[in-house]
Parts: sequence; C-alpha cells; structure tokens
Amino acid sequence: MKTPVIDIHAHPWLFEEVCTTEEQEAFVIDMTGLYKSGSFPAEEHFIQMDYNGVDKCVLLPLDLTTTHGGSLGTNEQVHAIQNAYPDRFIGFASVDPFRDDACDVLEHAFGTLKLSGLKLHPGKQRFYPSDETLEPIWQICEKYNKPVMFHAGMSVEPYTLSKYSHPMEFEELAYNHPNLRICLAHMAWPWVKEACMLMLKYGNVFADTACLYFDSAREFYDQVLTKDIPITWVDRGLRHQILFGTNDPRLESIRMKKALEELPLRPSTKELIMGGNALVFLGLEEYTRD
Repeated sequence: MKTPVIDIHAHPWLFEEVCTTEEQEAFVIDMTGLYKSGSFPAEEHFIQMDYNGVDKCVLLPLDLTTTHGGSLGTNEQVHAIQNAYPDRFIGFASVDPFRDDACDVLEHAFGTLKLSGLKLHPGKQRFYPSDETLEPIWQICEKYNKPVMFHAGMSVEPYTLSKYSHPMEFEELAYNHPNLRICLAHMAWPWVKEACMLMLKYGNVFADTACLYFDSAREFYDQVLTKDIPITWVDRGLRHQILFGTNDPRLESIRMKKALEELPLRPSTKELIMGGNALVFLGLEEYTRD
C-alpha cells in the first residue's frame, strides 16, 4: 500500500471559511504579514495539492485571544473544514495557554471536535515551553494521545520574539514528557544543529521541513540539509523524525516538495519524510526502526 504524501504544516488562515468578515481578513493579514494576499475557498487549495501530488494537509490554526484579541482560524472552523473534506484535510486545534478556560477549550477540541493535534506558537503567544503553568495542557495532550506542533526558530511574522522559540527551550518538555510527540517546525532554523541534537537525544522530538528560504527552496535545502548539517544525518540518524511541511500559504508547496525530492537521499528516506513519519507523529501508526 502506497504511503500517502502528507503536508504536516499548512494553514487555513486565508480560507474564506476562516475569513468570514472583512475585519477577520484584515486581522489575518496584519498578524501574518501576508499583505498582498486575499482569501479564497478551501477547495482551491486542492488545485495545488493535486498538481503537487500531496494527498493530505494538516491545517494549523492559532489562538491569539489574550495576546492579540483574535485567532487565525478557530477550532470550530477547522473542525468544519475537516468535516467538509475529510479525505484531504487533517485539522489541528489551537489554544491560547493564558486563557482562563484553556483546558476546557482543549478538552472540547479533542473530546468533542476530534481534532488531531495542537498547534502553538511560543514567539507569538509569548510563553516558554518549559513554563510550569502549561503542565495541564501537556497532560491533556497525553490523555488523548495528541501531538503538539510548535513554531520553532526564527519567525518573520509581525509581533513575534524568537527568544521563546529557541530549540533549547523545548528540552525540558521533551525530557519530562517522553510520551508526548512534539514537532519543532521549520527545523528550528537557524538553530538546526540544536534541533538535530534534540531529535538524536529524544525519540519523541520531530522537526518539519517548512523552512523559510532566502533565495530558492532548492538552494536553501542544500544549505540547511547538506552544509549546515551533513545529509547523512538526515539519511541515517534522523530519517524517522523529519516531516514534510511547507508552511503554505507563506511558501509554495510545489517548490518545497520538488526541492526535497531532488536531495540525495535514499528513496526509503524520502518516503518516510513525505508521509510515513507523519503517520507516526499523528498517532496513526506505531514507530518501528528499520
């Protein structure tokens, strides 16, 4: 059976199903810095997915209730989009960890809405992953066996501080919660070696390939995955912990996937990155090392 290609890192920010008012669309553009973009129906995303050979996308909303007074997609909206297109979208939840009702929101997202994981952005939501006040959040994720996708590394978005997202800020969480699967998005760039260290040390730590590039996706992957670290690290030691992600709509999925496919990796490693590892991260398959 062919392993599905899964984009583990896409956003519903500009879907018309999220931008239901002009005010919400303006909020999304202000929060993300996508100043030349506009909203479009979720179905239009299938054009790019089909052309690119992507079977499923994970949709990552973001709850910014206490920091910015809004959200980049609510859990209910993501739930509705996922239910409308269950063969193409996998919905994650988000919760502002400083909401008074944060635990209730997350219980509802997992228990009632049946969303598949949690998305958090320390730099924008302004928290350190080791903050003890977030312990109930991690316990709920473990209770429902749900993974956590963190923004990690630098962010070009407005209103963000990178100090919260340095990969070393995640070690205590990985150490204290070995059964909690966490993903450091964007390979935690520019701290790629530190992210690799955490993956080597903790089997519950993953990273995705949604790296923001300066020039072209191919040249940037060549720099990050063959020069900043040797390609052998990916092809041998970390092949079960790297996930294909694009950061769509900020970056083009077509360019990201093609660039990854051109890297000098074994076909079996590429298959793991493109979808096999995502099945493990999502809890849909058991991890087995070959």
